[in-house]
Amino acid sequence: MKLLNASVCAAKGFTASGVHCGIRKNRTKKDLALIYSEVPATCCAVYTTNLVKGAPLTVTKNHIANGIAQAVICNSGNANTCNANGVEIAEQTCELLAKELNINADDIVVASTGVIGQPLDITPIANGIPSLVSALSENNEHDASEGIMTTDTVAKEVAVEFEIDGKICRIGGIAKGSGMIHPNMATMLVFITSDVAISQAMLQKALSSDIENTFNMVSVDGDTSTNDMVTVLANGMAGNKLIDSEGEDFEIFMKALNTVTVHLCKMIAGDGEGATKLLECSVSGAKDLKTAKTVAKSVICSSLLKAAMFGADANWGRVLCAIGYSGADVDVNTIDVSFKSNKGTIDVCKNGAGVDFSEEKAKEILLEKEIEIIVKVGEGDCSSKAWGCDLTYDYVKINGDYRT
Repeated sequence: MKLLNASVCAAKGFTASGVHCGIRKNRTKKDLALIYSEVPATCCAVYTTNLVKGAPLTVTKNHIANGIAQAVICNSGNANTCNANGVEIAEQTCELLAKELNINADDIVVASTGVIGQPLDITPIANGIPSLVSALSENNEHDASEGIMTTDTVAKEVAVEFEIDGKICRIGGIAKGSGMIHPNMATMLVFITSDVAISQAMLQKALSSDIENTFNMVSVDGDTSTNDMVTVLANGMAGNKLIDSEGEDFEIFMKALNTVTVHLCKMIAGDGEGATKLLECSVSGAKDLKTAKTVAKSVICSSLLKAAMFGADANWGRVLCAIGYSGADVDVNTIDVSFKSNKGTIDVCKNGAGVDFSEEKAKEILLEKEIEIIVKVGEGDCSSKAWGCDLTYDYVKINGDYRT
């Protein structure tokens, strides 16, 4: 498995672009992105479980019901959610793009991100699509990544190269996500491309299985977005034998997909709104996977723990507190807690009780930008990871005037 300095254009047959079309007032911000496959691709997706859903999700779900897509278009600056004509706007977007690309409108994934409840005018999108299509290139994947950003401070891009059936294959992805992140099915907006030949059923199985241990284990602020979607397009241009059942080739694909999604998870968590630190909670010793995941997610979601990490305060009691109210069936008298970073590791709790440790050393460890919270909850064989970020003053500042 080889990491590449690339993203959605790493796979054969994919091009991308991103432009400013006028949805966002700031002309330096790209607000329209496109990913295109030169041949129709197998496609699958997972969506937010929020009952309030953006119109693009409804349209996309209908479009890829046949398991095929050839393009992805996404605007930022407006979520196209809770709009009376939202579906109409999303469909119009696809129709305009289809005409420009000379493909079927039903083969287009459409997505939006930004402010909820604000009318979306089709005019800037219509005006921007010709330049968006003309800018398609293997070299413009970063522009596409910028085009889907809202409060993100950095683009989130990754790609891997691997071998299946003697063929060189690739998977790449871009993501946006900084706030309103607490998924329970999908998360934020994530677009993944691959040149692997794989059936729609196996592609959906791979994605649905993977997100349970990746995107569903990320939390920034406890809010589940209305527009969350993870989409994968696989066009088969690598030339491998079609993966249509479980086996070695499917396992290799799953490992590659997981490598991409874990990298994106960490990027999203580390770029949480106002965040200064990436937090990773690693849980081991659980009696079953459900327990491990429950503990990890509860710790990473704790506002008190997140605030303590911002202040580089080794307040391990907040870790135990979060485990205690998580609902996980654990013996609190067996819990061990340690904090780890590039500056070292320090034990702060053994068997549910505090141990002597150097506050100075702990602070040095917790001042780093990436912190691992290591939790052992028993003698079981199951483990899990969850990702999040610290809670800072800037989170409130950003969301205090997000709309205005």
